Amino acid sequence: MAASVRYDDVAVGTEIGPARYPIQRLTLVKYCGASGDFNVIHWNERIAKQAGLPNVIAHGMLTMAEAARLVTDWVGDPGAVLEYGVRFANPVVVPDDDEGVQVVVTGRVVDKTDGKRVVVDLSATTEGTQVLARAQAIVQLT
Repeated sequence: MAASVRYDDVAVGTEIGPARYPIQRLTLVKYCGASGDFNVIHWNERIAKQAGLPNVIAHGMLTMAEAARLVTDWVGDPGAVLEYGVRFANPVVVPDDDEGVQVVVTGRVVDKTDGKRVVVDLSATTEGTQVLARAQAIVQLT
């Protein structure tokens, strides 16, 4: 599958998103099973609070994946993401069983490089709090 976004059609400053990705406690339990990471801070409120957290928190890799989804949905090909990295700034706290929380992700093309590649800076927040820092993807376009 090739990227559906053409390099010549993208300018530095192109905005991507925003996209909103809901995370509920059920999402966390499913991710535990999919990833094999059953750390209790991701599903047990009592233990999470004993560990000094405000409540259960989403897996960092789940948060990272949701941010990358903005890019893969935009470009139309997950294989077009050549490099991807983030720093975790704050945990995604999931305060209750039903409502959960939304991770809001935006992106911005910050550079066009040789080989029809673009550099995309990403921002991910929950309730106005930045949860990822220095999130960036290098994407191969057509």
